[in-house]
Amino acid sequence: QVQLVESGGGLVQAGGSLRLSCAASGRRFSSYAMAWFRQAPGKEREFVAAINWRGTSTDYADSVKGRFTISRDNVKNMVYLQMNSLKPEDTAVYSCAAAPSLTATPKATEFGSWGQGTQVTVSS
Repeated sequence: QVQLVESGGGLVQAGGSLRLSCAASGRRFSSYAMAWFRQAPGKEREFVAAINWRGTSTDYADSVKGRFTISRDNVKNMVYLQMNSLKPEDTAVYSCAAAPSLTATPKATEFGSWGQGTQVTVSS
């Protein structure tokens, strides 16, 4: 397993940008598929974006396509989520997660390692 720590959250106005980072420790980070999930108050956790172990394949929720970009640096053991054109409905706690492989429809139950999350608040 890997240990994950997120950073980069904060308060931003609608239309603004934030870049979330996820630092991973532990061996074999580069062999894991990585993903970002989010959970808003009173709502279920939802998938945001995922990337395979090589960084050659990505997947996005329809609600963030064209606005968010997931990337990874296997040398630095980092995963990033660049969020542009933020909307108030993007407000949530964002968590990164690791899984042995990436499926066609990533689900939270497939990911065994999780960070503590970072709060993103978008004001209107």
